[in-house]
Amino acid sequence: MTTPRARRRQELDREILRLGRAQLADVGAASLSVRAIARELGLASSAVYRYVASRDELLTRLVVAAYDDLADQVAAAVTANPGPPAAELRTALQAFRAWALAHSAEFSLLYGSPVPDYHAPPERTSAPGTRVIGQLLGLLGEAFTAHPTAPSRVNPSPPARLQHELQSTAEEFGAALDDAGMVAAISLWCWLIGAVGQEVTGGFGPETFDDPAALFDMQLQHQLAVLNLQQF
Repeated sequence: MTTPRARRRQELDREILRLGRAQLADVGAASLSVRAIARELGLASSAVYRYVASRDELLTRLVVAAYDDLADQVAAAVTANPGPPAAELRTALQAFRAWALAHSAEFSLLYGSPVPDYHAPPERTSAPGTRVIGQLLGLLGEAFTAHPTAPSRVNPSPPARLQHELQSTAEEFGAALDDAGMVAAISLWCWLIGAVGQEVTGGFGPETFDDPAALFDMQLQHQLAVLNLQQF
Protein backbone atom coordinates (compact mmCIF):
# COMPACT_ATOMS: atom_id res chain seq x y z
CA MET A 1 0.00 0.00 0.00
CA THR A 2 1.33 3.43 -0.96
CA THR A 3 1.97 5.70 1.99
CA PRO A 4 0.88 9.35 2.05
CA ARG A 5 4.53 10.36 1.95
CA ALA A 6 5.17 8.20 -1.13
CA ARG A 7 2.06 9.59 -2.83
CA ARG A 8 3.21 13.12 -2.08
CA ARG A 9 6.60 12.36 -3.60
CA GLN A 10 4.97 10.90 -6.74
CA GLU A 11 2.72 13.95 -7.08
CA LEU A 12 5.66 16.33 -6.68
CA ASP A 13 7.72 14.34 -9.19
CA ARG A 14 4.89 14.67 -11.72
CA GLU A 15 4.56 18.40 -11.06
CA ILE A 16 8.30 18.93 -11.48
CA LEU A 17 8.21 17.17 -14.85
CA ARG A 18 5.10 19.08 -15.92
CA LEU A 19 6.71 22.41 -15.06
CA GLY A 20 9.94 21.28 -16.69
CA ARG A 21 8.06 20.58 -19.93
CA ALA A 22 6.40 24.00 -19.71
CA GLN A 23 9.78 25.66 -19.24
CA LEU A 24 11.16 23.66 -22.16
CA ALA A 25 8.46 25.10 -24.41
CA ASP A 26 8.76 28.65 -23.03
CA VAL A 27 12.50 29.23 -22.66
CA GLY A 28 14.23 26.22 -24.23
CA ALA A 29 16.39 23.48 -22.82
CA ALA A 30 19.47 25.64 -22.24
CA SER A 31 17.54 27.95 -19.89
CA LEU A 32 15.85 25.34 -17.71
CA SER A 33 15.96 26.30 -14.05
CA VAL A 34 15.21 24.14 -11.01
CA ARG A 35 14.96 27.33 -8.93
CA ALA A 36 12.23 28.64 -11.25
CA ILE A 37 10.32 25.40 -10.76
CA ALA A 38 10.65 25.78 -7.00
CA ARG A 39 9.16 29.29 -7.26
CA GLU A 40 6.26 27.91 -9.34
CA LEU A 41 5.62 25.30 -6.67
CA GLY A 42 5.91 27.80 -3.84
CA LEU A 43 8.71 25.77 -2.26
CA ALA A 44 12.23 26.53 -1.15
CA SER A 45 14.84 25.59 -3.74
CA SER A 46 16.46 23.24 -1.23
CA ALA A 47 13.22 21.27 -1.00
CA VAL A 48 12.98 20.77 -4.76
CA TYR A 49 16.68 19.89 -5.05
CA ARG A 50 15.92 16.86 -2.91
CA TYR A 51 13.77 15.59 -5.78
CA VAL A 52 15.83 16.80 -8.73
CA ALA A 53 19.42 17.59 -7.90
CA SER A 54 20.38 19.80 -10.84
CA ARG A 55 19.45 21.19 -14.23
CA ASP A 56 21.20 18.22 -15.83
CA GLU A 57 19.16 15.78 -13.78
CA LEU A 58 15.98 17.59 -14.83
CA LEU A 59 17.06 17.43 -18.47
CA THR A 60 17.78 13.72 -18.20
CA ARG A 61 14.36 13.04 -16.73
CA LEU A 62 12.71 15.08 -19.47
CA VAL A 63 14.69 13.22 -22.13
CA VAL A 64 13.74 9.81 -20.76
CA ALA A 65 10.08 10.78 -20.37
CA ALA A 66 9.94 12.17 -23.92
CA TYR A 67 11.56 9.09 -25.47
CA ASP A 68 9.16 6.81 -23.61
CA ASP A 69 6.12 8.91 -24.52
CA LEU A 70 7.13 8.91 -28.20
CA ALA A 71 7.70 5.15 -28.29
CA ASP A 72 4.42 4.51 -26.44
CA GLN A 73 2.48 6.65 -28.94
CA VAL A 74 4.05 4.92 -31.95
CA ALA A 75 3.35 1.48 -30.48
CA ALA A 76 -0.23 2.44 -29.61
CA ALA A 77 -0.89 3.70 -33.14
CA VAL A 78 0.33 0.43 -34.66
CA THR A 79 -1.70 -1.62 -32.19
CA ALA A 80 -4.82 0.40 -33.01
CA ASN A 81 -4.31 0.01 -36.76
CA PRO A 82 -3.17 -3.56 -37.42
CA GLY A 83 -2.36 -4.60 -40.96
CA PRO A 84 0.40 -5.87 -43.23
CA PRO A 85 3.90 -4.96 -41.98
CA ALA A 86 4.41 -2.26 -44.65
CA ALA A 87 1.11 -0.64 -43.70
CA GLU A 88 2.05 -0.75 -40.02
CA LEU A 89 5.40 0.83 -40.88
CA ARG A 90 3.55 3.68 -42.58
CA THR A 91 1.33 4.04 -39.49
CA ALA A 92 4.38 4.17 -37.22
CA LEU A 93 6.07 6.87 -39.27
CA GLN A 94 2.90 8.97 -39.34
CA ALA A 95 2.53 8.53 -35.57
CA PHE A 96 6.10 9.74 -35.09
CA ARG A 97 5.25 12.92 -37.00
CA ALA A 98 2.03 13.42 -35.04
CA TRP A 99 3.86 13.15 -31.72
CA ALA A 100 6.57 15.56 -32.85
CA LEU A 101 4.05 18.21 -33.92
CA ALA A 102 2.19 17.89 -30.62
CA HIS A 103 5.45 18.00 -28.60
CA SER A 104 7.68 20.26 -30.64
CA ALA A 105 9.86 21.36 -27.72
CA GLU A 106 10.48 17.77 -26.66
CA PHE A 107 11.19 16.72 -30.26
CA SER A 108 13.79 19.49 -30.44
CA LEU A 109 15.28 18.32 -27.15
CA LEU A 110 15.64 14.77 -28.48
CA TYR A 111 16.63 15.39 -32.09
CA GLY A 112 17.63 19.04 -32.36
CA SER A 113 20.86 20.83 -31.49
CA PRO A 114 22.72 19.55 -28.41
CA VAL A 115 22.09 21.43 -25.17
CA PRO A 116 25.25 23.38 -24.22
CA ASP A 117 27.22 21.77 -21.38
CA TYR A 118 24.84 18.83 -21.09
CA HIS A 119 25.81 15.23 -21.74
CA ALA A 120 23.00 12.69 -21.54
CA PRO A 121 24.04 9.71 -19.40
CA PRO A 122 23.90 6.68 -21.72
CA GLU A 123 23.10 4.29 -18.89
CA ARG A 124 19.80 6.13 -18.43
CA THR A 125 18.93 7.40 -21.90
CA SER A 126 20.13 4.72 -24.35
CA ALA A 127 17.40 2.17 -23.66
CA PRO A 128 14.44 4.59 -23.91
CA GLY A 129 16.17 6.47 -26.73
CA THR A 130 16.35 3.40 -28.95
CA ARG A 131 12.84 2.07 -28.31
CA VAL A 132 11.19 3.76 -31.28
CA ILE A 133 14.15 2.94 -33.54
CA GLY A 134 13.78 -0.69 -32.54
CA GLN A 135 10.09 -0.60 -33.39
CA LEU A 136 10.81 0.78 -36.87
CA LEU A 137 13.61 -1.72 -37.50
CA GLY A 138 11.28 -4.53 -36.50
CA LEU A 139 8.50 -3.36 -38.79
CA LEU A 140 10.87 -2.87 -41.71
CA GLY A 141 12.33 -6.31 -41.15
CA GLU A 142 8.85 -7.83 -41.12
CA ALA A 143 7.96 -5.96 -44.32
CA PHE A 144 11.07 -7.20 -46.10
CA THR A 145 10.46 -10.75 -44.86
CA ALA A 146 6.87 -10.64 -46.14
CA HIS A 147 8.04 -9.19 -49.47
CA PRO A 148 11.57 -10.54 -50.14
CA THR A 149 12.05 -8.56 -53.35
CA ALA A 150 11.12 -5.24 -51.75
CA PRO A 151 14.64 -3.85 -51.10
CA SER A 152 15.87 -4.79 -54.58
CA ARG A 153 16.71 -1.18 -55.46
CA VAL A 154 19.09 -0.96 -52.51
CA ASN A 155 22.14 -3.12 -53.18
CA PRO A 156 25.11 -1.86 -51.19
CA SER A 157 28.52 -3.48 -51.05
CA PRO A 158 29.80 -2.06 -47.78
CA PRO A 159 33.43 -2.28 -46.73
CA ALA A 160 34.15 -5.02 -44.23
CA ARG A 161 34.18 -2.79 -41.15
CA LEU A 162 30.88 -1.13 -42.06
CA GLN A 163 29.36 -4.51 -42.84
CA HIS A 164 30.32 -5.69 -39.38
CA GLU A 165 28.82 -2.55 -37.81
CA LEU A 166 25.59 -2.89 -39.77
CA GLN A 167 25.11 -6.47 -38.72
CA SER A 168 26.11 -5.80 -35.12
CA THR A 169 23.44 -3.12 -34.99
CA ALA A 170 20.85 -5.44 -36.54
CA GLU A 171 21.72 -8.14 -34.00
CA GLU A 172 21.56 -5.65 -31.13
CA PHE A 173 17.96 -4.84 -32.06
CA GLY A 174 17.03 -8.37 -33.10
CA ALA A 175 16.14 -7.03 -36.55
CA ALA A 176 15.80 -9.45 -39.47
CA LEU A 177 17.71 -7.14 -41.82
CA ASP A 178 20.70 -7.81 -44.05
CA ASP A 179 23.18 -5.14 -45.15
CA ALA A 180 20.78 -3.74 -47.76
CA GLY A 181 17.96 -3.70 -45.25
CA MET A 182 20.04 -1.89 -42.64
CA VAL A 183 21.13 0.76 -45.16
CA ALA A 184 17.47 1.17 -46.11
CA ALA A 185 16.49 1.47 -42.44
CA ILE A 186 19.14 4.09 -41.67
CA SER A 187 18.19 6.08 -44.77
CA LEU A 188 14.52 5.98 -43.78
CA TRP A 189 15.34 7.08 -40.23
CA CYS A 190 17.50 9.98 -41.41
CA TRP A 191 14.77 11.10 -43.80
CA LEU A 192 12.17 10.91 -41.01
CA ILE A 193 14.17 13.06 -38.59
CA GLY A 194 14.95 15.59 -41.32
CA ALA A 195 11.43 15.79 -42.76
CA VAL A 196 9.75 16.07 -39.37
CA GLY A 197 12.39 18.48 -38.08
CA GLN A 198 11.90 20.74 -41.08
CA GLU A 199 8.19 20.91 -40.36
CA VAL A 200 8.48 21.30 -36.58
CA THR A 201 10.94 24.18 -36.90
CA GLY A 202 9.00 25.93 -39.67
CA GLY A 203 11.86 25.47 -42.08
CA PHE A 204 9.68 25.82 -45.18
CA GLY A 205 8.36 29.19 -44.08
CA PRO A 206 4.73 30.07 -43.30
CA GLU A 207 3.39 30.35 -46.85
CA THR A 208 5.19 27.65 -48.84
CA PHE A 209 2.92 24.64 -48.24
CA ASP A 210 -0.72 24.92 -47.15
CA ASP A 211 -1.00 21.20 -46.37
CA PRO A 212 2.17 19.91 -44.71
CA ALA A 213 0.45 16.61 -43.86
CA ALA A 214 -0.11 15.94 -47.56
CA LEU A 215 3.52 16.85 -48.27
CA PHE A 216 4.71 14.42 -45.59
CA ASP A 217 2.52 11.65 -46.97
CA MET A 218 3.84 12.23 -50.50
CA GLN A 219 7.41 12.07 -49.22
CA LEU A 220 6.56 8.92 -47.30
CA GLN A 221 5.12 7.34 -50.43
CA HIS A 222 8.34 8.20 -52.23
CA GLN A 223 10.46 6.61 -49.50
CA LEU A 224 8.39 3.42 -49.60
CA ALA A 225 8.48 3.40 -53.40
CA VAL A 226 12.29 3.42 -53.30
CA LEU A 227 12.02 0.25 -51.21
CA ASN A 228 9.30 -1.26 -53.43
CA LEU A 229 6.93 -1.27 -50.46
CA GLN A 230 4.43 1.35 -51.61
CA GLN A 231 1.93 -1.19 -52.95
CA PHE A 232 1.67 -3.22 -49.75
